[in-house]
Amino acid sequence: MGKIQRALVSVSDKTGVVEFCKALAEMDVAILSTGGTMKALAEAGVPVTAVEDHTGFPEMMNGRVKTLHPKIHGGLLALRDNADHMAQAEANDVAMIDMVVVNLYPFEQTIAKEGTTLEEAVEQIDIGGPSMVRSASKNFRDVTIVCNPDHYETVLAEMSAGDGETTLETRRMLAMEAFEMTCRYDAAISGYLREQFTGDDQFPTVIAPKLRKVNELRYGENPHQSAALYQDVNAAEPGVAGAVQLHGKELSFNNYLDLTAALEAARDFDDPTAIIIKHLNPCGAASADTLAEAFEDAYTSDPVSAFGSVLGFNRVVDMELAEIIFNNDWIDEVIKPRFYDESGKTDVSVIGAFVEAIIAPGYEPDALARLKKRSKNIRLMLLEDFCPDSRTKDLDIRTIPGGALAQDRDYMSVPAADFKVVTKAQPTEEQLKSLVFGDRVAKHVKSNAIVLIQGTRLVGAGAGQMSRVDSCIIAARKAGSRAKGAVLASDAMFPARDGLDAAAATGCAAILQPGGSMRDDEVIEAADEHGIPMVMTGMRHFWH
Repeated sequence: MGKIQRALVSVSDKTGVVEFCKALAEMDVAILSTGGTMKALAEAGVPVTAVEDHTGFPEMMNGRVKTLHPKIHGGLLALRDNADHMAQAEANDVAMIDMVVVNLYPFEQTIAKEGTTLEEAVEQIDIGGPSMVRSASKNFRDVTIVCNPDHYETVLAEMSAGDGETTLETRRMLAMEAFEMTCRYDAAISGYLREQFTGDDQFPTVIAPKLRKVNELRYGENPHQSAALYQDVNAAEPGVAGAVQLHGKELSFNNYLDLTAALEAARDFDDPTAIIIKHLNPCGAASADTLAEAFEDAYTSDPVSAFGSVLGFNRVVDMELAEIIFNNDWIDEVIKPRFYDESGKTDVSVIGAFVEAIIAPGYEPDALARLKKRSKNIRLMLLEDFCPDSRTKDLDIRTIPGGALAQDRDYMSVPAADFKVVTKAQPTEEQLKSLVFGDRVAKHVKSNAIVLIQGTRLVGAGAGQMSRVDSCIIAARKAGSRAKGAVLASDAMFPARDGLDAAAATGCAAILQPGGSMRDDEVIEAADEHGIPMVMTGMRHFWH
């Protein structure tokens, strides 16, 4: 490449740029600049030449045209080892530019501000910046592109060690990062304009990459699979990818999935709620007056499956709750006796307390200290923005070989006032309250999903079965004697009466389902035969 002799510097984010350019000047690098950047450098005593003096062409149209000139892009794109290129450059008085230091107008920050007009947003669409970035990045063999202030020290260190040169490896990495930046930038602009011009902000014609790698994970779902975490830079909410880890081992691929399941379930409830997730499914769920009461109820749902689980809470974790999490004495003295007594499943082995991770909107200081003391490995995740209204704008995108599927997220639930009672028997007010709770829990259980609910706590779940009959059988087996008198919620319709008969066989006292089967009449007739009240919501909650 050769020694860097000339750099063009024009940045929106001026973090560290003065110090960087001072160091460049001390290495005898001539600096070209524009606008506010040139003013900041000149005021700091850095020798700088205006781009318009370099090109002989003035800035125009309120700065919309300033670097779009052959003397700029010729100096960036010319191949130094191409004799024809260099002869043409000499004939046209085009001096080489060996480094570009550019970051773009703050378009995303502008549109994030409430009240920003279309005209204001359009003026923050950078034209000259991306053009220079692309020209410099295309010619990475000869030009160093620096878009991120975090790289200033690395570049200076290389130049100092390499007699004013940077390495080809560094130039390649910087060029790759620069193209990723312009890709994200254009994706943000196209998404904004689509919403402004069409009113459709949901399903764009093209979903451009807008994911930034946060870190690599130890492995994927299994040890033979590699994995990494990416953060959506334009997400409507932070989600688990934006949560802060306060304590514990690094998170695994499966931890992120389970924490997301815990978050999605916990924030679906208004009362203090505890969710216990195992392999993406709630094995425990309960609402109560306090988180500690809710957690006890939830843990008693299925203490066998709760071993090695991930927890989600929709309130700040307090000391009362922290005292019983990861507490073997509590398991032995409270959970085991209660579970055996209520379920009748005395032949089941309840293993000691073990929790992989917790996500919550906050932790009281003493509770956080207590949890850290209980286990050095437990992953404690803080997500203060736990349930923002903006979450409804995010798409649920799932990749498939050769493409991806996109849908809006299933954040809706049907209130009891909109339930349709389809049987002769009528549910009681208490049953209706339990059915509302069951409908929300079933939404977070893999299809086909059947859940049994006592009060506002899960006592049995049948998840991920190919037959709804099998899900009923599994839910009843999990619940044991608690199934009798519980309410049952199904995430989807009963296709025929065999499913309803299986539901009735659990011993449940009321049933919720969305309806929609061609055989709804025979299913309703079956419920009447069993004397069980049944409501239909009209809203299915499949989760594959």
